[in-house]
Amino acid sequence: MRFPTRPEEVEIVGTQPITLEQALALARRNNRDLQVAELELARREAELREVRAQLYPTLDASSSLTAQEGIETQTTQIDPTTGQPTIVQEDNAVDFTFGADLQVNYALFTSGRRPALIRAAEGQVRSQELQVEALVEQLRFDVTDEYYDLQESDENVRIAGTTVEQAEQSLRDAQALENAGVGTRFDVLQAEVDLANFRQELTQAISDREIARRQLAQRLSLAETADITTADPVEVSDSWELSLEESIVLAYRNRAELEQQLVQRYISQQQRRAARAEVLPQVSLVAGYGIQDTIDEDDEFRDNFSIGAQLQWRLFDGGASRASADQSEIDAAIAEERFADTRNRVRFEVEQSYFSLQSNFDNIQTATLAVSQANEALRLARLRFGAGVGTQTDVLRSQTELAEAELNLVRAILGYNRSLVALQRAVSNFPTARLTDIR
Repeated sequence: MRFPTRPEEVEIVGTQPITLEQALALARRNNRDLQVAELELARREAELREVRAQLYPTLDASSSLTAQEGIETQTTQIDPTTGQPTIVQEDNAVDFTFGADLQVNYALFTSGRRPALIRAAEGQVRSQELQVEALVEQLRFDVTDEYYDLQESDENVRIAGTTVEQAEQSLRDAQALENAGVGTRFDVLQAEVDLANFRQELTQAISDREIARRQLAQRLSLAETADITTADPVEVSDSWELSLEESIVLAYRNRAELEQQLVQRYISQQQRRAARAEVLPQVSLVAGYGIQDTIDEDDEFRDNFSIGAQLQWRLFDGGASRASADQSEIDAAIAEERFADTRNRVRFEVEQSYFSLQSNFDNIQTATLAVSQANEALRLARLRFGAGVGTQTDVLRSQTELAEAELNLVRAILGYNRSLVALQRAVSNFPTARLTDIR
């Protein structure tokens, strides 16, 4: 628990390219929220062990050592002045008594309270396991999405840099034509303005890339001096073979958030049973064994053994147990409502990601063709301008259209990848999909 106090302690040193898989591994190892959730899971497991301890008897031991001052002899004498008898105490002694006891207590019958508490604790463990799983899936989605953001920022810088280089070339061409007497000053000025605008776009793209880098580094909980960039190329990551209906059903079966609400209802039901058992009979078995010995008298000691049963029945508690049971019943109803709301949200997430995936896939085909056409249009515009039959405006417009086409292709590919990872998140732990059913 410390923070840097000198500028050199927070200075960025070097840039390390990482792949998406490396980023996911770093996030899984370093993420603070996930570490806290795993610690909470360990605590829930300890709570379960504590509750399960009620299945076993308790054994208590106690011992004592007491000292008692006693009178060994008493004599009666006549006071010569008063003629009244008086008691004379002589030979005071101190007796030490040692005692030890063992007691075994076992709750034989609890009217269902003990098993209900155990099942509720098991449900708490399961709920936290699902919380960890949900955090892992959300972390995977967040890291992947931010990795794609950084890829897009890198591509924006690359495209903006290429556009600046092309604008510089166009300016040189315009200046050469002006010097040769076949160009105009207007073409040169227009090329200079466009170059200035493209440089501003490049500056903004570089700024956006730095922000995206720091955001991903923060997500991965990296050292303050570490900087990263993407090592993976921008390409279509995978395909989705399931239909929309199959995807929705898969999400209903696998989403940890849905099962969490079912588990929460189960926990509330068990807590209600435990609360109702508070005013029902409780039977315990009690056995005890004790010894007692007075020191310095003899070597013998006295012992005793007892065994019995104890019935406890709380006949009236002011309605506390009933109120507690009602609270748990309301909690179960709340879990059912949240389940319905979560189910609707899950369906919408699947549908939204599925439709976005399809549209981005179509956009990839269109954008790929547009990039090819824009490259050819720019080549022809340069040839026409060089031959004196075209204008500088045609070249600049073709450069802008090529940059837009390349950006659209990058956005379509990364949009497809984002939609795919969002769809995988919507159906939870795809492709393994192995959540257990709550019983």
